[in-house]
Amino acid sequence: MTSRPSNRSPLVAPRRAVSARKPAAAATPRKPAAAPRRKGGSSGGGGRRGGPVGRFFAAIFGAIFRVFWGLIWRVGAVVALGIFAVTFYFYSQLPELNALLDGRARGSVTLLDNEGDVFAWRGETYGGDVRAEKVSKHLRNAVIATEDKRFYGHLGVSPRGIASAIRINMSEGRKPFQGHGGSTITQQVAKLLCLGVEYDPTRWKNEAEYETDCRRGSLVRKLKEMPYALALEWKYSKDDILTIYLNRAYLGAGTRGFEAAAQRYFAKSAAQVNPQEAAMLAGLLVAPSTYAPTSNLARSQARANVVIGLMEEQGYLTKAEADAARAAPATLSPQATQPAGGYFADWVMDSVPSYLARGTTEDVILHTTLDQHLQKAAEEAVSYIFQNKVREGSVAQAAVVVMSADGAVRAMVGGRNKAAPGSFNRASQARRQTGSAFKPFVYAAALDLGYSPMDFVDDSPLTINIPGSGPWTPQNYTRRFSGIVTLAEALKQSLNIPAVRVSEAAGREAVRKVAEDFGIVSDLANGPALALGVSEATLVEMTGAYAGILNGGSAVKPYGMIDLTLRGEKNPLLTQSGGIGERVIQEDAARYLTWMMKQVIDGGTGGRAKLPGREAAGKTGTTQGARDAWFLGFTADYVAGVWMGYDDNRPLTGVTGGGLPAEIWQEVMKRVHEGLPARPLPVKVPEPRARPDTSNTSTAQSEGYGDPNYNPGYTPGYNPNDPNAQGGYIEKTPIGPGPSLGDQINGVLDNLLGGRW
Repeated sequence: MTSRPSNRSPLVAPRRAVSARKPAAAATPRKPAAAPRRKGGSSGGGGRRGGPVGRFFAAIFGAIFRVFWGLIWRVGAVVALGIFAVTFYFYSQLPELNALLDGRARGSVTLLDNEGDVFAWRGETYGGDVRAEKVSKHLRNAVIATEDKRFYGHLGVSPRGIASAIRINMSEGRKPFQGHGGSTITQQVAKLLCLGVEYDPTRWKNEAEYETDCRRGSLVRKLKEMPYALALEWKYSKDDILTIYLNRAYLGAGTRGFEAAAQRYFAKSAAQVNPQEAAMLAGLLVAPSTYAPTSNLARSQARANVVIGLMEEQGYLTKAEADAARAAPATLSPQATQPAGGYFADWVMDSVPSYLARGTTEDVILHTTLDQHLQKAAEEAVSYIFQNKVREGSVAQAAVVVMSADGAVRAMVGGRNKAAPGSFNRASQARRQTGSAFKPFVYAAALDLGYSPMDFVDDSPLTINIPGSGPWTPQNYTRRFSGIVTLAEALKQSLNIPAVRVSEAAGREAVRKVAEDFGIVSDLANGPALALGVSEATLVEMTGAYAGILNGGSAVKPYGMIDLTLRGEKNPLLTQSGGIGERVIQEDAARYLTWMMKQVIDGGTGGRAKLPGREAAGKTGTTQGARDAWFLGFTADYVAGVWMGYDDNRPLTGVTGGGLPAEIWQEVMKRVHEGLPARPLPVKVPEPRARPDTSNTSTAQSEGYGDPNYNPGYTPGYNPNDPNAQGGYIEKTPIGPGPSLGDQINGVLDNLLGGRW
């Protein structure tokens, strides 16, 4: 086998051509390119830097980071979804805007005087719906500048505001959420709406407790507020939210909403307030009761200046406007500064059915009989006497009632100082012994039976045996006896023994019936001391009973309401046209009694009550131990009653009904009658008669006074000149037709079961 020759060249590398140039110096060896450096790692074998320990910790931290990152975004997603769900729930529960503007559970009562002017409010007054875009721009700006300057820029919650509030609270030593809340206006609206929780009377004692719970600051409350605030921002516009705030905020003095507050303090609409008035209203938001101008005007003005400064700082007022507002601070309207007639307001509220007054769910307009001129006169008179006639530091109290003859109450003072609504009213709530102020009803009963003011009665020692109690011996205030006196003289000098004799002769039941029919509704005593006013009554009752004497003998029911109307309605729900009821005593008897009571002021125990140039009639009253002092009386125009005493029932010092109470009565009536022409009292003057001769027993017996069968209350053997004698008589001339004296008083001694009188 032969081999074929090959034509291929041998497999050798071709030689490089050698340069003809001078050989270059040996090249510097290049460093290998560094491997890219991993962030946070170290280079090493395989292109990584660092050793095994570094790689281990890097792996651990990387794993932890990946776990936490995964957890955080998942938790965040769950929280965000939860917030969205809660927000959506609140959003779905929110009603239309109009349903949120008036959030009161109860209505209010606005009280008007007899001329139709507002003088008092009860409950929370609401001035009606107002819109943020309709109120004064100054008011809108003042609220935003004070409460939430970023209101139009946030989504309902301000983390910056909350953080700032926490810092301030902790720096002042409080808990994080106590004190400053850092709440936006939207969050405050959430609180006003109580996060949608309705008032439940079975859960809260009253609305005040409900609202306190709604405004309670805590972390849980804040966490609930946030989604509710977001829901509000989702459901309503910014102006809608501000509208809710302007209508629901409490602003002191019983006002709910800025419209009611503007009317209450400035007698104008919230659309009409100027910068300084707007600043004062906005300043109330921080502490309504503290800064209410009706409580302390100077403090309210100082707070308003702070708000004016905020408005200037935020550009809502120029420097010139702010300076002008500070130079002329807001002041109260005349209506707001007038005496509120608080005691009268409380009394008339109690006289109206509760469901239309204190328990009303509607806004009520109550037109009353109050005369603010007379109210001021009564208040000033009491103040004058206590400042000028009563020793400094005395805690004695006084009450005054002024009314017309038909029972319409025109003024009421329930204490010497003005008091908050609901305070104890001494004119209508204090039941005190009436003393001699009760005696007119004793004589009214006798006059109605036919006695004359000029009939005679014996003012001599008297003892009555009271079954179960023993002998009872009344005494006159002076401890002296006047002998034979007329009924008129006995009342004029307020003699006790004649009053008891007349009461026993007329009959206690007759006296009780007259007093009760005239309006003394308190329980009256059963014994002979009835005549001396040991029973209790209120000043309103007593004044009403005296009004019955003035009007000619008809019963009077004191009243204060003229009519009651729901706000917005034209026709009243309730009306009152007068308080005169049925006749109690004959008109002649009432006119005789008026004449007798006129003598009390003209020359008797009531002399200090005399009114120059004007006829007046009245009666003093001082109780056992001088614990109560009264003066009640009337002119042809008005009836007035005055009571004076201590709340703890201690004795008065040196005070009787004819003293300070009579002087208060005179001061009241002088002021009440300013500008009124003098009118005569409706009196009937009795015919005079000769005084009987009772100088000795035989004469008395010859005239019938000692005849046991005649029995006018005489004890056989009676000698009027013997101060130790027991017994006496009442001698009468009939007033027109009527039963004889013997018929009227026959059997009185039998009723006394053998007692002497």
